[in-house]
Amino acid sequence: MFRLQGSKVLAVDMTGDTVKAKNGSMVAYDGEMSFKKLSGGGEGLRGMVTRRLTGEQMAVMEVKGHGTCWFADRASEINLVGLQGDKLYVESSNLLATDAGLRTGTTFTGLRGASQGNGLFTTTVEGHGQAAIMSDGPAVALRVAPQYPLIVDPGAYIAHQGDVRQSFQSGVTFRTFLGEGGGEAFQIRFEGDGLVYVQPSERNTIAGDL
Repeated sequence: MFRLQGSKVLAVDMTGDTVKAKNGSMVAYDGEMSFKKLSGGGEGLRGMVTRRLTGEQMAVMEVKGHGTCWFADRASEINLVGLQGDKLYVESSNLLATDAGLRTGTTFTGLRGASQGNGLFTTTVEGHGQAAIMSDGPAVALRVAPQYPLIVDPGAYIAHQGDVRQSFQSGVTFRTFLGEGGGEAFQIRFEGDGLVYVQPSERNTIAGDL
């Protein structure tokens, strides 16, 4: 149902089913579609609005119909992630759309979330189906194996899936080497067995300057 047209446009072919997507991300459609704006707390993507300590809400729309709908957001690169009963952890700002077979919610992230300026919660997506996540530049999926932990800059992190544990550790970044860091820097350490998605561009975070 989900397919890419180029690297920055998601096409969703629908036959009466439902897709949830970031509000305002629809750029075109054919056939007959209905659109419903979702907001507030509760189940599904709407649960994401509880994740920010600032109380900022992320509006989500529900699209249902017959035809094809195209989605994009600020020319971001789009990556398709298939889930087979497992769980995907993704920053809500990087989640573009999920199909009807997936459930979404929130989970506590603690210091990692606070370090990224994103609050203490992140979005979870689980079930059987496809999700579309966005990145600033082409994303790379890096494997975490039991004997090979992975260290990631918080600003480059997008999402992860699998049996993966994460922790925070002090360290250095390239900005520290270049003299641009304002103090001790932090990194995310992933251990276990799974995938971590990173982008080739760092968002601004508190972590590099704590």
